[in-house]
Amino acid sequence: MRHLTLKQLRIFEAAGRHLHFGRAAREVHLTQPAVSIQLKQLEQSAGLPLFEQIGRRMHLTRAGEELLRHCRAILERLREAEEAIEALKGAGGGELQLAVTSTAKYFAPKLLAEFRQIYPLVKVRLTVSNREAVVRELAENSADLVVMGRAPHGLDTEAVAFARHPLALISAPGHALARRPRAALARLATDTILIREVGSGTRAAMEHFFAERDFTPAETIEMSSNETIKQAVMAGMGVSFLSLHTVGLELAAGRLVVLRIAGTPVMRDWYVIHRAKKRLSGAAAAFKGFLTEQGAQMIDKAIG
Repeated sequence: MRHLTLKQLRIFEAAGRHLHFGRAAREVHLTQPAVSIQLKQLEQSAGLPLFEQIGRRMHLTRAGEELLRHCRAILERLREAEEAIEALKGAGGGELQLAVTSTAKYFAPKLLAEFRQIYPLVKVRLTVSNREAVVRELAENSADLVVMGRAPHGLDTEAVAFARHPLALISAPGHALARRPRAALARLATDTILIREVGSGTRAAMEHFFAERDFTPAETIEMSSNETIKQAVMAGMGVSFLSLHTVGLELAAGRLVVLRIAGTPVMRDWYVIHRAKKRLSGAAAAFKGFLTEQGAQMIDKAIG
């Protein structure tokens, strides 16, 4: 495998992350056939298959998983070297790899836009996933920084809170409790509760809130995104427990309302997190400082 090229490693890392050759091709600015050829050559060099098709989904083989781990380490070291050289040049550039939970996508672009006003030479790669996938990126050290609701257990991390994060129960305007000044959670005992998928931080916060009050919904419907849940709530399918940072536009337009349920809003924090022993690049250190100093103000500016 001494004859592998950095181009092949970058293509393989993208394909291993997306598990989709088409999306990998778009990321590396090649055609899908060109990506397939490069990956075939890589498999020939490895002497083992790296991908396998099961049903309609692509998966990494055991050899693929092992190569991906080493591939990411090689690319990370190369990136550190590039950033060290750029720092010596005084360019103020480099690359920032940021991963955020899906709830944070409502303000992350605004934060990045403001940051790049200050550091226009920084290149940004942003990934948005549920909490479980973001924790995986943190564990694999494939992201410089992550933004999420709380630090994961079992990983040695450094987490800094930079903004408050309110969560509450929302409904369509016609709900019976929509205009009540205050109501007990038990009043929702017969309502259908629309919930996020397993692995979502929002769902974990909801389950903790319900468990503290010994509350069990009559019926739940699981959905995999905040956007789908919001549309379902507006259609009258039920109520939901969501971050108020995800519903600003709908509240302003009067299409959703916050139910005044005792104990809400549930106040959490937004954290910027990285591995405890990670040596942050100049770009990552600058963005972390930007969040701790201006993150709360920027979120208020972006979504209220």
